[in-house]
Amino acid sequence: MKLEDLLSEKKAAIINRWFDAVLASYPEDSSGFIVKRNDPFTNPVGYTIRRGIEGIFGGLLGGPDYEKISPFLDEIIRVRAVQDFTPSQAVFFVFQLKGVIRDELMKSGAEVPWEELRALEAEIDRLALLSFDIFVACREKLYEIKANELRNMTFRLLQKVNVMDEETEEKPGSSSGNSDNA
Repeated sequence: MKLEDLLSEKKAAIINRWFDAVLASYPEDSSGFIVKRNDPFTNPVGYTIRRGIEGIFGGLLGGPDYEKISPFLDEIIRVRAVQDFTPSQAVFFVFQLKGVIRDELMKSGAEVPWEELRALEAEIDRLALLSFDIFVACREKLYEIKANELRNMTFRLLQKVNVMDEETEEKPGSSSGNSDNA
């Protein structure tokens, strides 16, 4: 039997176990919330992760379709980039797919086409590298936004200071703020 057929048969189990593995990377109080609600409005993180892993896995079946996979990978990594994950923690979920697939294939008792599995695992490694690139780009954008905000706050503060300095220069000798012309 072909690997694609075996994985298609086990698709629901693989996705559920992979989702659980991703949730395990979150603190207990967060993971409970993520798993309980599957609504994009009340639980956008859980919804994005679930939808993302389904899309990634679907894109891997039948040979990797990176045009199909990239948007799903991007969504998950964007979410994890704004959270308190290190780069390795943020992309580790991609590597976890390999273990989940192997476990499910072993449980099935079917003859595993090892060459096809090695090729699939190499593609999963490529996804992990792509994930890292996405993560770095997201973090760079976050730092750029923070730097711009800091620069804008500093500029506004300096403008206020300059306006106050200009007002005090216009009224020399007037410490109480009263002007002789008023």
